[in-house]
Amino acid sequence: MNLEEEDNRQKPIFREAMWFWFVLGWISFGGTTGHVTIMHDFLVEKKRWVSNRKFFQALNACMLLPGPEAHQLTIYLGWKLHGVKGGVLAGVFFIVPSLLIICGLSTLYAHYGNSALLIALFSGLKPAVLAIIIFATFRVGQKSLVSTWHYLVALAAFFLSYFAGVPMPWIIVGVIAFGLLLYTILSKTSQIDANRENEDKQFESAYYINTLETLPSVSYRRVSLQVLLFFLLWLIPLTILLFFTIDTEFWKTLSFLFTKSAYLTIGGSYTVIPYVAALVTEKLFWLSKSQMIDGFALAETTPGPLVVVLAYVGFMAGFNHFHQSYLMAAIGLIATAYFTFLPNFALIFVGAPLIERAQKNTCIQFILSLVTASVVGVIVNLACYLGLGILFPSGVSSWYAIEPMALVWVLFSLFLLFKYKIGMLKLILLSLVYGFLLFLWR
Repeated sequence: MNLEEEDNRQKPIFREAMWFWFVLGWISFGGTTGHVTIMHDFLVEKKRWVSNRKFFQALNACMLLPGPEAHQLTIYLGWKLHGVKGGVLAGVFFIVPSLLIICGLSTLYAHYGNSALLIALFSGLKPAVLAIIIFATFRVGQKSLVSTWHYLVALAAFFLSYFAGVPMPWIIVGVIAFGLLLYTILSKTSQIDANRENEDKQFESAYYINTLETLPSVSYRRVSLQVLLFFLLWLIPLTILLFFTIDTEFWKTLSFLFTKSAYLTIGGSYTVIPYVAALVTEKLFWLSKSQMIDGFALAETTPGPLVVVLAYVGFMAGFNHFHQSYLMAAIGLIATAYFTFLPNFALIFVGAPLIERAQKNTCIQFILSLVTASVVGVIVNLACYLGLGILFPSGVSSWYAIEPMALVWVLFSLFLLFKYKIGMLKLILLSLVYGFLLFLWR
């Protein structure tokens, strides 16, 4: 890149970028697709701070990591534009609004959860959430199930997670081992397409961040210091919880659970949630299954990443475990949010530079495509988990036990999603109106 090209690039203004990240946290409805669309429109199309190719390379790098890719993409792009300070502030601004909203909604739910109005509103909202998950499964499956092997992996992941109860991290480990073996076999028979990108790069230099940049060398000393720093950032709050709260075993379990779920669940919110839901409802008994489903519905009404539902889980866990204490519920929410989102910063600042260098490795790309396929199977598991609770609230004794109004609204929501491509927020608002009408009718 020559000096003239560098001078012609529009350099990002720190204050303007921070304002965008702040606003994004309040308007980012619609899940990962909505987040990515808003970021792409502003950073690539409008401001030309990041090239299209670099933007999607960054998204791919984040998809290789466990945890919610939209939050990680925000940290990544903030870091690329303005260094560590930009990455930290971008990541914080993206999640704070949704945490404030889910805290308020969780408090209202804990106080008024058994009111007739709230039950009716959830009767309209939860079927729509089920439809959204089914729609998301279809969209993800279209892009990720590209061969017979991918379909088989997705099917195996569903059976292992739903019927055998195998935790998601072990499924991922098994898929990686299987993918390595399969790649070794297929590559010898030339059945693997390297799929090298031949995209034209002539316009890359017009963007401030582009694929022509020289990647800095990896300093293992810096990586070691970063790992130590994030370990201390994890250890200090944990120590405070253990020494300054009651029932240390509860807080220890909560801290390790959400740390583990953040680091070991690849595939974003739709894989983290069923993993956590199974533990907190069937093993730890912090929440009932009905409360878990209600929390998922609440999270769909907030901006930001869907994984914010885990903050609700922490709130209700503290509320239930400490005999309806709102103080302990608030501490549970803050602790859960901290241990859930801290790993995203660690993974980006430590792992993203390494992953950037591995993106062209055909073997890694093949294995990760199988991991993505397994995510489809886990999302189907989530749909079944929620679907049974929504459509059969009294248990699956027979088909006559199905809730007819819930089934009707699931089908109608799917019709709107597939036929008219209705936005997630519009569908949620429409479902709340439907729930209110149910309240008036009853």
